[in-house]
Amino acid sequence: MTTAYDVPAAELIAKVAEKLKGNDKFVPPEWAEFVKTGVHKEFPPTQDDWWYIRCAAIFRMIYTDGPVGVERLSSIYGGKQDRGSKPYHRAKGSGSIIRKALQQLEAAGYVSKTDKEGRVVTGAGRALLDNTAYELKGELLEKYPGLKKY
Repeated sequence: MTTAYDVPAAELIAKVAEKLKGNDKFVPPEWAEFVKTGVHKEFPPTQDDWWYIRCAAIFRMIYTDGPVGVERLSSIYGGKQDRGSKPYHRAKGSGSIIRKALQQLEAAGYVSKTDKEGRVVTGAGRALLDNTAYELKGELLEKYPGLKKY
């Protein structure tokens, strides 16, 4: 059985983002085109569909890392902050973006809250990711036949 662990993360995230675009529960907030993704960034994202990509990346991260909350996800999506002539320091990513993405994943039924541990992937969410990984693996095997030995 093919799971989300068996395919490259970047291609899986892109494919899941395409599927999330078709779902009416996932709508970028009105402020999404103007907001930075963290204090360590200077500009907002340049991609038009960055919201769906971030939702898919968060979805995959919850799948792989188990119960996880907004605080831990914001540290994952952070980076180093330029402080001028002072040394760089670690900065967290935007918690609001992560919260809104998690709320949309919950509304779609892919993620659910647990008691004091964070969020976990539901059965429907696991099925979506695993089925997408299966489709992606088939496409990759057609494109690169040498991968069959793995």
